[in-house]
Amino acid sequence: MKRLFALLATFATVLGLTAAFSPPAAAASGCKVDYTVTSQWSGGFQGGVKLTNLGAPVTGWTLGFTMPDAGQKVVQGWNATWSQSGSLVTVAGVDWNRTLATGAATEVGFTGSFTGANPKPTAFTLNGVACTGSLEEEPPTDPDGTPVDINGQLHVCGVNLCNQHDRPIQLRGMSTHGIQWFDQCYNAASLDALANDWKSDLLRISMYVQEDGYETDPAGFTARVNELVDMAEARGMYALIDFHTLTPGDPNHNLDRAKTFFASVAARNAGKKNVIYEITNEPNGVSWSGIKNYAEQVIPVVRAADPDSVVIVGTRGWSSLGVSDGSDESEIVNSPVNAANIMYAFHFYAASHKDNYRSALSRAASRLPLFVSEFGTVSATGGGAMDRASTTAWLDLLDQRKISYANWTYSEAPESSAAFKPGTCNGSDYSSSGVLTESGALLKSRISTPDSFPTG
Repeated sequence: MKRLFALLATFATVLGLTAAFSPPAAAASGCKVDYTVTSQWSGGFQGGVKLTNLGAPVTGWTLGFTMPDAGQKVVQGWNATWSQSGSLVTVAGVDWNRTLATGAATEVGFTGSFTGANPKPTAFTLNGVACTGSLEEEPPTDPDGTPVDINGQLHVCGVNLCNQHDRPIQLRGMSTHGIQWFDQCYNAASLDALANDWKSDLLRISMYVQEDGYETDPAGFTARVNELVDMAEARGMYALIDFHTLTPGDPNHNLDRAKTFFASVAARNAGKKNVIYEITNEPNGVSWSGIKNYAEQVIPVVRAADPDSVVIVGTRGWSSLGVSDGSDESEIVNSPVNAANIMYAFHFYAASHKDNYRSALSRAASRLPLFVSEFGTVSATGGGAMDRASTTAWLDLLDQRKISYANWTYSEAPESSAAFKPGTCNGSDYSSSGVLTESGALLKSRISTPDSFPTG
């Protein structure tokens, strides 16, 4: 994450979310549509469409549907190209979701306006064929089992993060801010709320190396990281240990510190099933070969003590797969880190990073194991207004690809990326609408939906 900003953000109270799934749309068996109203306000609403292809594979798709009320208009759409003529809405796939295999699904969404009533759209078609199929979906996971209970020791299989049953899974959770600044936000009450109310699978523990972090007190910060790992484990959450390098951007500057730190935490936590190691946060001003050199020296240190855990490697351009440096994922595909059971980090800030970043992630996801270890709903500075449309487009894409994520941040930092309003960490409430920012309310609503962890 970018440096802590002292600017005070103005937070809006998020509208209460309501969900209403429509019955399957009428006609053929080639496709199935689930339509959802995720929120509604005076004169406006947000809708989502999950399109599942039940017929032959398609390369290039167009979804059509009819707005049944003349007052309903599409204002802004995402994950596709949207247009409306009269009551007919046309939605065309974009480059990263244009192909739909048999049984594959994609999710698109939009904000709309309405006057009078707001009935659900009708007459959904896929490339002119009416949608009415049914699809057997996996039921949500048993709510009585914690994420760690159900999934056990994780590992990388192909391009996926997989559980002890060798099935691809997605973890959804939150990142701390720098524990040197907001340590008061990480206590028994806040982690109880994260696990039980937010139903988070994951806590990312963000330990800055510079900026009054680890280098000032290696023993103290190591002990605090281990304590937070234990607190996450006691609540059935995975703990992502983030060696938060940012300034300077070349991780090799901290190579010796990294070896010391990871030798210690890996030896101490080797017997645990809930630990993931992120060995460098946001490399910047450094080549991919420099990052790779660092990774190939630090990973063996982890493996010497903890041979089974997943390791996440940061990527060029602030963990953008090189996109922010004018490159792309091909440099990693052509020269991957020489190690097994690893994933590559991808970070984004929804108001700054949009279609070209989504395209890069979508391309890379078919060739590289990716983990979104940090993202924000706002600009890359950590501030500014929340971009709901771009955030929703990103989260829909990550859900479709089963890419795990941690949101920045589970804190009361004076920046609009923070989940809590100022003063929250002095109390015991970390979940109600009264303490959540607009960003916090949106993330809680996404994370707290039931997981679907396959077990067989």
